[in-house]
This record gives sequence, structure tokens and C-alpha cells, in this order.
Amino acid sequence: MSNLLLSYYGDDFTGSTDVMEALASNGVSTALFLGIPSEAMLERFEDCRAIGIAGTSRSETPQWMDEHLTPAFQWLKNLDAAICHYKVCSTFDSSPKVGNIGKAIEIGKAFFRQSIVPVVVGAPQLRRYTAFGHLFAAYQGQVFRIDRHPVMSRHPVTPMDEADLAVHLSKQTSLPISLADLVAIRAIDADERIDALTGGDEGILLLDVDGGETQAAAGNQLWRLANKGNAFVAGSSGVEYALLSAWRDEGLIGEKPDFAPPGKVDRLAVVSGSVSPTTERQIRRATAEGFDGIDLDPLALVGENAGDALETAVGAGIASLKAGRSVILHTALGPSADRGRDIDRIPGARHRLGQALGTILRRLIEQENLGRAVIAGGDTSSHALKELRVEALTTLLPLPQTPGSPLCTAHGSYSPTNGLQIALKGGQVGTDDYFAEIRSGRSS
Repeated sequence: MSNLLLSYYGDDFTGSTDVMEALASNGVSTALFLGIPSEAMLERFEDCRAIGIAGTSRSETPQWMDEHLTPAFQWLKNLDAAICHYKVCSTFDSSPKVGNIGKAIEIGKAFFRQSIVPVVVGAPQLRRYTAFGHLFAAYQGQVFRIDRHPVMSRHPVTPMDEADLAVHLSKQTSLPISLADLVAIRAIDADERIDALTGGDEGILLLDVDGGETQAAAGNQLWRLANKGNAFVAGSSGVEYALLSAWRDEGLIGEKPDFAPPGKVDRLAVVSGSVSPTTERQIRRATAEGFDGIDLDPLALVGENAGDALETAVGAGIASLKAGRSVILHTALGPSADRGRDIDRIPGARHRLGQALGTILRRLIEQENLGRAVIAGGDTSSHALKELRVEALTTLLPLPQTPGSPLCTAHGSYSPTNGLQIALKGGQVGTDDYFAEIRSGRSS
């Protein structure tokens, strides 16, 4: 597939659809696979300009990365795209033991045999900004340094306690880390300054992005560095937003396409494993507007009687759907209901919980012939979607008011979910009306 502009590996499923939306809504046709696809499945999307794999490395160990990222990177490299992107969350939450971004960069750097790995994290479209190497993120109309962010500084698995990305990364890798800061990237002689940063020891190059001007400049540098042999890059979907400007300047992509809204469905099923206060507000708003909310005990779903708990959940969901109502089955309502410590005492419980939620959702789709569904929670989506027996996703409807969580079309050989319309929503993503908006099938 030599016509590819970009290939990518997303470290979770919601982040992977974030990239797909950024590309597709700007005229770069994109297919996202849930693993290395068969040749027959890949051929369905041979006209695409970007190809991705939705992974789970954000919630995995470095040992897991050694085993699983290597074949994924090999497959992506064989696609011969102009750039290969290891996509991470725009909040950069990670640790030496879980979701180690430094480790993933090391694996990719060695595999692509390049001296420097550029990294872009800032994405103004998502209200994420980097300035002099420090990360800032918005929450409820205010912008916080990430280590003071009301949610991400208290993330249940990978709390962000350091805003300086070089310091944060240095705990995960021994690679030298340099920074093209706001002054360097805006400079008239930016090329020379960045060449000086990348001309010495091998390592990682962070590029600041705090707005449209620096985003365009970062895109030019990513494209220039790729043409010099540094095709493997890392970062948030800020990578794609930056590259779009460079590609458009070179005439590699055309105008933005129009997406026809698919319209309203009568019933929507949602499963949520998120403990975010954002998701809590969304669930409370939806239930106030007629959705049925069903509280699930996460420990029961991974305990000795998990099968019984799962059947009870399916039965409750079907009862709501048969009554003509949309339904949200959730394992928590905000941080105060977080059972994370108890869950973590059970080996492998977080993964099994996501799988259980996916199984519940599949059963509801099968038995009630649903055409649209939502999975809420980044880590939850990564493990739940696989239980739907979906093989690939494409963008059905970008949501400009909620970037990063589009409505997608599912593709695969399993008929109940082939053609399913599904949205994967990260915990921090979306307006309070998100679930009602997905049910309505409108982009505004």
C-alpha cells in the first residue's frame, strides 16, 4: 500500500478512533483495525490513505510491549507509509510499569532504525497544549497544568504527577530527550535549530504546540524529519492535526468531506467502565432525560459468580430495551464510586471487567437487534470492543463539538455487529449531552 500517508498504532481504542476522526474529517480516508487484519479484510480498504491498529498498550506492562508491539510495528512498517505513528493519550498519562511510553518509543526506534523520534503531544483541537515542554489540559472551561488537573492528577491507574514531559519520560527510558520549544519552533531559522538538536546523540525530540501557528510549524518539522529518515513518530492526535497542514500545503490531500448524519435511533445501549466525573455528569444527564441507568457491581462481574452477575446485567438491559428505552449499564458513577483498589487486588481483573462489559453489550445487540451502541472509558473500550467480534472501524460521523469520539461504522464477518454504529468515548471526553447526541445521530 505505497500510497499511504500514515500508519499508526493506538495505545487504546478511544485514542485510535480519535486519530481516525482527525484524518477522515480532513479528507484522509482511514481504516482502523482491531488487530493485524487478514489479507481479505485489508483489501476491503485498499483505497484508504491511512491505516491504523487499535491496541491496548496504554494498560499493559513493558514485558507485554516487548511481545506484542514488535509484530505490530513489523506489520505497520511493511505497509510502507510515509509516517508511522505510535499514538498515545493527549494527557500523556503513563508510568514505568503501566503504559510505558518510553518503552514503546524504544521498541519503535530500534525497529525503524532511526536516530531520533519526534514527539508531539499538544493538540489545541482537544484543548491540550505544550509550552516549554510542559503539558496543559482543559477541564470544565479552565486550563490546568497536567499535574494540577482535577482528574488526570488523580487518575486511578496512571496519575500525572509531573507536567514536564522530559522529566516524565526520563522515568520510562534512558534515551536522551531534547526539546524544540516555542522559541525554537517559531524562529526564522527553525530548521537549523532543530537540525542542531537532532544532529548529536540519538534520542527523543519533543516539539511544543500551543496553538495554530506552532501546530503548523510542528507539522512541517515532522514531515521534513520523516523525509530525512525519521518516519517513526510518537504523540497524541496532535501529530495528525499538525501533519494535515503540511500535507495540504503540498497538495497531498483535498477538501474536507461532508458526512451525512445517520439520524436518530429509538434505542441506544451504553456500557461504561469509566470513573471520570465527566462520564458521571453525562450519565446523570442522560438518565434525567429518559435513559435507564443500571448500576453494575464491578467486583461481582470478575468474582466467583461472574457468570450469574453477567446474566443479571443482560436481563436488566433487555428489560429496559424491550420497554422502548435507551439504557446505560455502568460500573461507577464518578470518582466517589471507584472500586479500583479492590479490583486491583484480583490479578487480571481490569481486563476481565472490560471483557465482561463487552460481552453484556454484544448480548444486548444480538438479542434486541440494536443498530447503535456506545462504550465509555478508554481502557474499557480497549477490552470491551473485542468482545463485539468487530474487525475494523471507519468514521461514520465526526462530532466537532466532541472531538476524539466519533460515531463509527463497524466491519467484520460477524453479522450482528457488521455495520453496527458505535462510539468509543474516553472518560474525559464529551459534553454533558454526549449520550443523547449519539442517540440523535446529529453532528451539532
